[in-house]
Amino acid sequence: MGIFSFFSKEKKESLDKGLEKTKTSLFSRIAKAVVGKSTVDAEVLDNLEEILVSSDVGVSTTLKIIKRLEDRVAKDKYVSTDELNKLLKSEVTELLSENKSDSLEDFSLPPGNRPYVIMVVGVNGVGKTTTIGKLSHQFKKAGLKVMLGAADTFRAAAVDQLDIWSKRVGVPIVKQAMGSDPASVAFESVQTAVSQNMDVLIIDTAGRLHNKVNLMNELSKIKRVVQKVIPDAPHEILLVLDASTGQNAIEQAKQFTLATEVNALALTKLDGTAKGGVVIGISDEFKIPVKYIGVGEKMEDLQAFNKNEFVDSLFGEM
Repeated sequence: MGIFSFFSKEKKESLDKGLEKTKTSLFSRIAKAVVGKSTVDAEVLDNLEEILVSSDVGVSTTLKIIKRLEDRVAKDKYVSTDELNKLLKSEVTELLSENKSDSLEDFSLPPGNRPYVIMVVGVNGVGKTTTIGKLSHQFKKAGLKVMLGAADTFRAAAVDQLDIWSKRVGVPIVKQAMGSDPASVAFESVQTAVSQNMDVLIIDTAGRLHNKVNLMNELSKIKRVVQKVIPDAPHEILLVLDASTGQNAIEQAKQFTLATEVNALALTKLDGTAKGGVVIGISDEFKIPVKYIGVGEKMEDLQAFNKNEFVDSLFGEM
């Protein structure tokens, strides 16, 4: 119990630090929006709407939050400005629940399905390879047997980087020469993972937003060959997005959700941006759960997403 508490505390501190820029930006602007006001009125809500949109929560999600707050104010008649943060916490938590972003406690896998196959998608530069490396570390730390598949064969650096991570974490990797057919690598990876009784296989895919037709074809082909070995794989298609790019991350999510059936999100580089609100917007707009967030450089700074802790860090007391 003591060890669990220690890691929980450490995780919370890491999360608080990672969200510090977003939180500071939000708090200072909300504080200005309520100067001289004792109650939440139309003017306060108009100012809050502008703050949330410019924090990359997104227009449609912001309007939902504001509407809920308006309804709350209308119902309660009197809502003090001191209660605004508490109300925001409540509404954003509820919104994340509706979008299936849960409160994960650890890096465990759903029961059944072994090896559990995760296909990772996302453009170059978002921290895709680093996320795979850190994810494999966290799974291994949780006592799982992990294997990597290097199916991003168009960039020599991608295979090399994944190879470095496999050595650093101490997990096996399946790779072929640069320029090999990505589907061929994926097929070999799944066969090897099955034969070696792996718990989880993480397959890296090409990080290019080349035209949607090519992207769709490539990802569909990888899925088809994987299903020749495991009919219900991949069990997870994880889209990695760079939170610091704000609205651009939302645009990338649009492209990838059109190209393949993304069913989990990882948001990286939250520590380097004041645009942490994008986590809320993307989850809401695409109805895809946020599963992992990156809040720093260390291995442990990739965290399983916990909506309660996230919202508490974002809208808690300064």
